[in-house]
Amino acid sequence: MKYNELASQASLAKAVTELQNKGYQIFVVKNRSEALDKIKEIIPQGASVMNGASVTLEQIGFVDYLKSNEHGWNNLHAAIVAETDPQKQTKLRQQAIHADYYLGSVHALIENGEFLIASNTGSQLPHIVFTSPNLVFVVSTKKIVPDFNEAMTRITDYVVPLEDVHMQEKYHVNTQLNKIVIFKNENQMMGRKVTFLLVEEDVGF
Repeated sequence: MKYNELASQASLAKAVTELQNKGYQIFVVKNRSEALDKIKEIIPQGASVMNGASVTLEQIGFVDYLKSNEHGWNNLHAAIVAETDPQKQTKLRQQAIHADYYLGSVHALIENGEFLIASNTGSQLPHIVFTSPNLVFVVSTKKIVPDFNEAMTRITDYVVPLEDVHMQEKYHVNTQLNKIVIFKNENQMMGRKVTFLLVEEDVGF
């Protein structure tokens, strides 16, 4: 299958149903502009916000909006970047894992509602796996795949090569596929809220 093509309506419908069955909040939006507008609606004033490095978030305009300081949120990422003392910066990163809202994307969304997130350093994974009470994933419908094997192939054959080029262009470093989270479900006892914005446009990798 081609991993840069949007999912069919039937495939999207399957994924939406399964995600909803897991108790997640789902919004299907037409484009990146609608995705950004929905994020603005979801996150309340005064909330602390953290995000991972994400081409998707860059392309929908979220990163620029976050930098604008027009949102009324507590931008934890900005505080980390602004800190020049390495020890203090490390401390801020540790504190940021308890952000009220964590935003990112996924690298493959299976029709059964499970999803995979790959990482080089794993810095974003604590938020996703356990610490942040609200997760917001912005995901192009091109990332929907029928099964686990296709999810892994999408990551290794499509995502990683593109991300490697992206990292070289942006930071002059390579990336590696070091850690993968398979998110099968969220224990409802934890009281965490998982939200998906499924974008019917080609955004991200």
